[in-house]
Amino acid sequence: MTAYNTYLPIAIQAAISAGKIILEIYNNKNDDFEIKLKADRSPLTKADRLAHKDIISYLKKTSLPVLSEEGTSISYEERKKWKLFWLVDPLDGTKEFINRNGEFTVNIALISEGVPVLGVIYIPVSQTLYWGVEGEGAFKAMNITIDKKQWAEQKIPLPLPEKHDGIVVVASRSHSNRETEEYIDKLSTQDKPVQLIMAGSSLKITLVAEGKADVYPRFAPTMEWDTAAGHAIIRSVGLEIYQAGTNQPLIYNKENLLNPWFIVQKESFEIEHK
Repeated sequence: MTAYNTYLPIAIQAAISAGKIILEIYNNKNDDFEIKLKADRSPLTKADRLAHKDIISYLKKTSLPVLSEEGTSISYEERKKWKLFWLVDPLDGTKEFINRNGEFTVNIALISEGVPVLGVIYIPVSQTLYWGVEGEGAFKAMNITIDKKQWAEQKIPLPLPEKHDGIVVVASRSHSNRETEEYIDKLSTQDKPVQLIMAGSSLKITLVAEGKADVYPRFAPTMEWDTAAGHAIIRSVGLEIYQAGTNQPLIYNKENLLNPWFIVQKESFEIEHK
């Protein structure tokens, strides 16, 4: 067992607990979500704020610093000194939450020296849990409704033995653009049928980790907290998230927390985006 694995139970407890709070708000048809717009015009809801507060209450027990989407006022001068810290998106896919399509997640990652070494993704609507730890592998568990050891008893190793014909591409439901369309068109020239799956939040990364999709191209803005948990899971199944057009992985705790464009893909899948 790696030293990182000792942090896993509390990360899972935090994700499930926050997921319960989010789901209570989501299922209240009379709740207007108290939607506000942040400086970048992206939405923020009551669920984001309450989930953030709940996750922090768990993670502070580890005495490690926490960088969260809903608490980003920490200066680079302070956080660049962090060797090991939590990187959190309390509600990934806020637009999907507002649209009530169920495609939103809770993302919690542990970052060591700029590398995601532990990741937890919880899907409140389906009560599905994904996690990965460097050196320990990645797993999935379904119908997880309690924050105890139920997840350990029901875990299924990733990737799953998925089989499909042609190329399965997963793309953003809310952030499609011309560059992504051109990339998919390029795939169509390889004499293989191309199937497109549209999804929200970090679900797109989990589809590649499971083996249900071959590639996830992202040629639109994302932040470090959007990808960190999924990146840890991808790394735990022996894959990587590469900066588009390079063989360099995404790195974390940069001065600018904006990610470059990137591609998540299976080892056996070969295509470059230039």
